[in-house]
Amino acid sequence: MAPGAAPHRIRPSLRLVALLLLFLRIDASVHDYANEKFVSRGNAFVIHGGSEGLYATAAPPSGNDSSDSAGDGYSFIRFEKIMFRRPKEAAVSSKESDTNLVQAIVFEVEDREYVGGSAYGGQRAVCCTPDLAKLGACVQGTVIYRPSVQNPDWPKVFPIAFRGDDLVAVLPSHTIPITRTGMYNLYFIFCDPGLNGLVIEGKTIWKNPSGYLPGRMSPLLNFYGAMSLAFVILGIFWFSQYARFWREVLPLQNCITLVITLGMFEMALWYFEYAEFNKTGVRPVGITIWAVTFGTIKRTVSRVIILMVSMGFGVVRPTLGGFTSKVIVLGTTFFLASEVLELVENVGAVSDLSGKARLFLVLPVAILDAFFIIWIFTSLSKTLDKLQVFLNILLLFSVARRLLAKLDIYRKFTNSLVVAVIVSVGWMSYELYFKSTDVYSEKWQSAWIIPAFWQVLSFSLLCVICALWAPSQNSMRYAYSDDGSDDREDTLSLLKPASSHAKENWRSSSPEAKTALAIDFSPPEEDKRE
Repeated sequence: MAPGAAPHRIRPSLRLVALLLLFLRIDASVHDYANEKFVSRGNAFVIHGGSEGLYATAAPPSGNDSSDSAGDGYSFIRFEKIMFRRPKEAAVSSKESDTNLVQAIVFEVEDREYVGGSAYGGQRAVCCTPDLAKLGACVQGTVIYRPSVQNPDWPKVFPIAFRGDDLVAVLPSHTIPITRTGMYNLYFIFCDPGLNGLVIEGKTIWKNPSGYLPGRMSPLLNFYGAMSLAFVILGIFWFSQYARFWREVLPLQNCITLVITLGMFEMALWYFEYAEFNKTGVRPVGITIWAVTFGTIKRTVSRVIILMVSMGFGVVRPTLGGFTSKVIVLGTTFFLASEVLELVENVGAVSDLSGKARLFLVLPVAILDAFFIIWIFTSLSKTLDKLQVFLNILLLFSVARRLLAKLDIYRKFTNSLVVAVIVSVGWMSYELYFKSTDVYSEKWQSAWIIPAFWQVLSFSLLCVICALWAPSQNSMRYAYSDDGSDDREDTLSLLKPASSHAKENWRSSSPEAKTALAIDFSPPEEDKRE
């Protein structure tokens, strides 16, 4: 180390530090290290001990330094039972060496420039090189760092030395109070290749004033509480309408009821998951699995329902016909791909996936989502065209009441989907910009908005659908009719033999118009047999 090193002699190893920051991102607030091995990074051997956003508090009063209560109102990072073990071969070969040193370094992301350096603009390094040692900038075999200008007590560096041929070195329990809000990073580093094979045991505990939730996740606790309340309000409205007009309920409205129920369970489970995480510092696997599963089922069912509505199911056609199996296959595939991605990201994992591994899981979901969107808008276009053709024909006979209602609701539905897609594309662009410009997670305090937005957008679209298809005494006017009701009866009455002028109009109608009328308004097969 080199507290007094000249600034121009040590250039920040920003690129290497960035690699260290991105190497392993841990979300759990209690980080357990069970015989983890160090990995070579540049000229150093590294284990990433954690990265979390922590809010500042005053240092705890004397005597409370080791408090681990989630509600004591203090922020800290605490080392507990940290132990390093080296192989016997390493102990024998290096017992005469003075560089059997492991260092734990904690720094705030804004101080990353003070970790690492280079001599004369050469290759940047984390460990002190012979050239830097000759310059007197640092001690060879140790981590290069300088005191922060804003806070001279940082970075915090804790040396752990092996004595003689000891196989074990222990870092005494220690608590670091957090008095400056920021994204904090912990690394365990050694520079001597003779210690190769070293492993670490123990744990560190990271705590915010309100509990153990990482800073970038803590606002989500209140968010999911608010979303749970929003779903309850939506559920009260929907179920009250459902109970009042249960005789008029359509199959489509039963599907919407299922989505609302799944959403209520999903939001409640996420709230309890975050509450438990905040209390204990470890994600509860059981609750997380159920929250992920309910959420995946809800997203799958929602997409399938929107696709079915777009195809006119229950409104302008009684079944999906030959498309049923294709819709089932697409929905099942989307569910499996989404479930795997969400489980790997949230359940039992304390590390974010590497870029390539996550891309491997994200791509199938993105492709299937795109396929859903294309199919939905293609089907909507065909359904709207069909309704418009029928409407133009019926306007000749002034009996377009039901089709007018259907066409109006489909136009509103289409406009809502278009707005949702445009907003989604815009937000995805912003999300890409946000992540590409926040390499070091300096914007961690606003990172929670990214996942929260998708929940809000999904809920907003669900509210629009509920408003368009809410159960009412007129619900059946939106349903597919094959029982000789309003429009068809009126139409058939107008099609019976009448004046010669009407007959002439019928004879002059286009083949397409005659075909459309014959398809939609001819008596059912049962009536014909009778």
